[in-house]
Amino acid sequence: MEQQVYITEEERIKCQKVADAFAELYEVWDVVVVDAGRYGFVMLKYYSPPRGFEDGATYTDSISLFEDLWREWIEMKLYLIGKDTPLLDDGYEGVFESLSEEKQSERIGKRADFAKKAEIDLLE
Repeated sequence: MEQQVYITEEERIKCQKVADAFAELYEVWDVVVVDAGRYGFVMLKYYSPPRGFEDGATYTDSISLFEDLWREWIEMKLYLIGKDTPLLDDGYEGVFESLSEEKQSERIGKRADFAKKAEIDLLE
C-alpha cells in the first residue's frame, strides 16, 4: 500500500524555515510547531498538564503557517503589554491602539523581519 503524502518537499523546506523564524515565540508562549512528516507541520497551542495541548492545526503550505504564527506572535506581544491592565478590556486591538505610532510601526515591521528570516515573499 502506497502512503499518501500531503506536503511537497519544497513546501516542507519552506515550512521548516518559517517554523525556525518564529523560534522566539516557542520560548515564551504555549505554542510549538513540529514536523509531522508526510502530513506537513502541526502547530500545537495551549499546553496544560496532564492533558497536553488543547488546540492544533496542520499546515502544508508555508504562507498559511507564516500568517498564523505571525498572528500568534503579535497577539502574544500585545497580551504581554496589556496583561494586568484595563487595556485588554478592548481586546488586542485596544492594546495596539494604545501604543504610540512609533511602537505600532515597530510591531508591524517585525512581520517583514520574520518574512526575511523565513526567506519567503509576502504579498501585501
